[in-house]
Amino acid sequence: MMSSSTKTASPILVYVAFATVYIVWGSTYFFIQKALTGFPPFILGAFRFILAGLILMSWCKLRGENVFDRKSIKTAVVSGLLMLGVGNGIVIWVEQVIPSGLVAIMVASAAIWFVILDKPKWGENLRSKSTVAGLIVGFIGVIFLFGEQLLQTLNTPQSTFQIISMCLLVIGPIGWAAGSLYSKHHADNKISVSAGTAWQMLAAGFAFLLGSLLNAEHKHFQWSEVPAEAWLSIIYLILFGSIAAFSAYVWLLTVRPATQVSTYAYVNPVVAVLLSLLFTTEKISLIQVLGLFIILASVLLINLAKYKQNKLATS
Repeated sequence: MMSSSTKTASPILVYVAFATVYIVWGSTYFFIQKALTGFPPFILGAFRFILAGLILMSWCKLRGENVFDRKSIKTAVVSGLLMLGVGNGIVIWVEQVIPSGLVAIMVASAAIWFVILDKPKWGENLRSKSTVAGLIVGFIGVIFLFGEQLLQTLNTPQSTFQIISMCLLVIGPIGWAAGSLYSKHHADNKISVSAGTAWQMLAAGFAFLLGSLLNAEHKHFQWSEVPAEAWLSIIYLILFGSIAAFSAYVWLLTVRPATQVSTYAYVNPVVAVLLSLLFTTEKISLIQVLGLFIILASVLLINLAKYKQNKLATS
């Protein structure tokens, strides 16, 4: 999906697309927590991704795009289960007990796992001092981010559930990075990017549906009891989070350098924390703010090496 070649595009459209990726993806953490006030986590994921996948697949069919290829569908299913099922699924689950701002900060650490899991690039990445420094700094940031909360959690009645949630939140970015790398190394371009994305969403959506059935969420859930705020939040997640923002992201990769597009990783956590502080009762401590800046610094260090490599390649 990431290409070194870029096309010309209207500056206004580029600004709008960047604003969409920066603000919408950053706001999804806030709206996931709002949607959880009316939807159980697995039903929320199933409803969001199945509906978004069907909408996107229908759009692809109307445009006459090829949406069926066995190998491409397999790649999309595996990457979708890892990225959206594991990565985003854990985000949905842990936001039941962990503030959305802290979740967004932790997810920014996915850049660390991209380096660790991308075995074909180990020789290149691990020779870079800034990349290695970024990995070390990133893990220090994670310790700062959760150290204080872990100590506080040990003294609360829900300590076990919260500790499990924090451990899962470490796994979430690993799933996202692993799914992204699998998709990258197995892409064959026999179906469009939009169609592949639709298959990813459908695979994750049906995995959530299975999880919902196994967890018997339907026994205690009544559609009629879902508050308007939760309905509006899930509609936002479907239309803006799962369709508009991702489409803007994919388009930006075709018209701007990948290193520039990846700056969303710096902005999303800041947007999420601001929304959390402005519109909820969540509080962010100074130590957790320090963790935020440390993790963002680690992402910057990791991308710095990639930026220098791309600059040398194009000079």
